[in-house]
Amino acid sequence: MHELRRIVGFLGPYRRDAILGMLLVVIESAFEMVIPILMADIIDVGVATRDLDFIFRQGVLMLACAALSLITGQLYARHAARATYGLGARLRAAEYEHVQEMSFANLDHFETSSLITRMTTDVTVIQNALNAGFRPMVRGPVMLVIGFGLAFYLNMQLALVFVGVSPFMIVALALIVRHVGPLYGVLQTTVDKLNDVVQEMLTAVRAVKAYVREDYECAQFRAVNEGLARTSEQTFKFAVLNMPVLYVSLYTATTLIMWFGGQMILGGELQVGELTGFLSYVMQILNSFIMISNVFLLLTRSLASIHRICEVLDEPVDLVSPEAPITEVADGSVEFRDVSFKYRADAAENALEHVNLSIPAGSTVGVLGGTGSGKTTLVQLIPRLYDASEGSVLVGGRDVRSYDLEALRNAVSIVLQKNVLFSGTVRENLCWGNPKATTEDLLEACRRARVDEFLDRLPGGLEYDLGQGGVNVSGGQKQRLCIARALLKRPRVLIFDDSTSAVDTATDADIRASLAALTGVTKIIIAQRVSSVADADQIVVLDDGRVHAVGTHAELLASDSIYQEIYASQTHGPKGDGVKRDHQAAPENVEWVKTTPSQKGQAAPENMEWVKTNPSHNGSEGGER
Repeated sequence: MHELRRIVGFLGPYRRDAILGMLLVVIESAFEMVIPILMADIIDVGVATRDLDFIFRQGVLMLACAALSLITGQLYARHAARATYGLGARLRAAEYEHVQEMSFANLDHFETSSLITRMTTDVTVIQNALNAGFRPMVRGPVMLVIGFGLAFYLNMQLALVFVGVSPFMIVALALIVRHVGPLYGVLQTTVDKLNDVVQEMLTAVRAVKAYVREDYECAQFRAVNEGLARTSEQTFKFAVLNMPVLYVSLYTATTLIMWFGGQMILGGELQVGELTGFLSYVMQILNSFIMISNVFLLLTRSLASIHRICEVLDEPVDLVSPEAPITEVADGSVEFRDVSFKYRADAAENALEHVNLSIPAGSTVGVLGGTGSGKTTLVQLIPRLYDASEGSVLVGGRDVRSYDLEALRNAVSIVLQKNVLFSGTVRENLCWGNPKATTEDLLEACRRARVDEFLDRLPGGLEYDLGQGGVNVSGGQKQRLCIARALLKRPRVLIFDDSTSAVDTATDADIRASLAALTGVTKIIIAQRVSSVADADQIVVLDDGRVHAVGTHAELLASDSIYQEIYASQTHGPKGDGVKRDHQAAPENVEWVKTTPSQKGQAAPENMEWVKTNPSHNGSEGGER
């Protein structure tokens, strides 16, 4: 009931329409219930006495009641539609806005497909329940009460016959509703699974085509779709039992009333018009039972949807701005003080453990490590996408938990590992970084991110439509656009989470050279290639969630085993494989010599090729490159 009251609270400005709708249904029902009494008078008085004037007057009253019932019904439909669809719109908006406030940890509690179902299908279920159930929800009880009252008014003995049938209907309907209720929750969960399969297939449709897996995906869909069909069948085969129960009760009650009523007419205890009017009320009462039973079934299903929606609305947002927050980040310095982190409180192991790290403002820091070493987790703590489980993360000398979230995230710009572009033009996507950016600002950011290399080739340039998710550009172009978007924020801290993995080494070098010219900005670069971070002021090597080593390229190459292993794997290949590599170093017997100050600690230039000679084939042309 708490959840139901909460959902009703979202009526807000539409509450007046809901109240007017209920009053109009009551008035409509009252007019309809008067008609059988007027009809009984026509038969018993007008027809019996052949009083045409009386018949005419009663007929006019019946037409007036019918017309007023029609008018009030139309007015009800208008107000009910406003209330129903207004409630649906406010529910969807509330869910969507709450999801926007959620942290990554909150979002981890829900599947994406489930959130979509809760904002669409579940809201539609509630709308349909109100749209189809609002009228009978009010009309059913009103007709039931008035019908019973007028039935007792016409003939108490016959009314008692009907009362005797009612308990059977009530018990049967209660059992049906009790059994069907849990099945509706299972049904909506099955809809989640169906949406999950469809979403995954449509998102990865190019991979499906490339691997010729259409048959497999169709089989997956058929399995889920057939499961939904079975669940629906299981649910509704019990739900439809309410109609047979009601009609059996209807015909039983009608037969008994006709039998006893006929006996009373023969005995002179009842008139034909009274029996006719009484049967009309019996039909009204039974129709009210049908309406009430349908309302219960609709409410039972909608309660499952209400519960699912309230799960989203009641999800406590674990990352919020503090009271009296700091709204200005002094500089781009970053410090980790004994930081440990786990994604779930009940997780057996930490993703990061006792991390101590100091990054001066304006410096460039590279982060290397194997898969699962915690690189992405580390940088996600800086803009407070997650909160540290233990210890503290400082930006600009202050704990990130003391900042206003918006101010912190505007000062810390992160290019995520998974590049995301939105439907719209290049300009619209770039303006996510700065909605007030001028065309000159956009072009400057594009130049720094090397977007200008392909921007001129796009029809319309900045006005080129990228398509849904940026499908109209390549992976490397996506990365460069995301970098340009991040630059437009003009942050204090700029984080690249493996953001140049899809570009060639030459473009990677150009981007790094362009970013190096940015002054006063702390740059943290997660990379897979040593060459991407070789010229950084310091390099952090992570291993299994711990800081294994910190130093420059030369220092780590001389002292750290993990860094040496990474470097060797990227610069030395199996001998004799005949493959030319992007990061090919000199042979082991060739000493790397510092030729220019800018090359300190760098790997061999990318335009340099090393020729490996074979001592047994001196003077041969040979050489593998």
